[in-house]
Amino acid sequence: MSTARRAAVLGSPIAHSLSPVLHRAAYAELGLAHWSYDRFEVDEAALPGFVEGVDGSWAGLSLTMPLKRAILPLLDEISATAASVEAVNTVVLDEDGRRFGDNTDIPGMIAALRERGVEKVDSAAVLGAGATASSALAALAVICTGPVTAYVRSPQRGAEMRAWGERLAVDVRIADWADAARALQAPLVVATTPAGATDALAGAVPEAPGALFDVLYEPWPTALAAAWTARQGSVVGGLDLLVHQAVLQVEHMTGCVAAPLAAMRHAGERALAAR
Repeated sequence: MSTARRAAVLGSPIAHSLSPVLHRAAYAELGLAHWSYDRFEVDEAALPGFVEGVDGSWAGLSLTMPLKRAILPLLDEISATAASVEAVNTVVLDEDGRRFGDNTDIPGMIAALRERGVEKVDSAAVLGAGATASSALAALAVICTGPVTAYVRSPQRGAEMRAWGERLAVDVRIADWADAARALQAPLVVATTPAGATDALAGAVPEAPGALFDVLYEPWPTALAAAWTARQGSVVGGLDLLVHQAVLQVEHMTGCVAAPLAAMRHAGERALAAR
């Protein structure tokens, strides 16, 4: 492909994003020498103007917080996956200027878990109830055959998680954050909380833990992930999720059948090690 094409990740704050590292590694491996991928500091107020200024040289956009829902009214069409959680992290731009929104976080979560051997579980626990938790529930709708217990800090958050469960056909049960240590007994624990929020739980990891999916990638390992590994439990990290969702983004934006997962992961690991 000799035609110059552009893509970028938008968000606020955005300086920490590893997306440029991953996408550029993919372009290099795929021989897309004329493709570029950048990052732009864009908040909700600036998003409409940025999107309107995108011309025909653009292939796509990656979106991080706080733009995953703000982008919705600016799109021509969204996938069923994105509609299920009302969140878009990927915009593909066609030659006619139409904007198609998708969510690669959800299949990225499923792929990251499957890579570590987690195909099906009969129950699960989710720590937290923020934006990432809804995507986690959508992924659990595919791989969890039984109830999902969400550990939350407020009744409002609990109501939100119940509503997402009803929408996604997941049997969501609510528990208080004060009892979060009980979550660690589940065959699959998904931690969707900010850095430091689960550190106090590290001492409660059981002798033979199941699988932990901690969506953070910096700092890594988290105290909980380190304790889990020490107990010989299976751990899926935020970099695993970031790479798998980026693989799908690259495939959508470039039209390539298979993005180079190994090269992208290696680039991400190197970038994190250098920080």
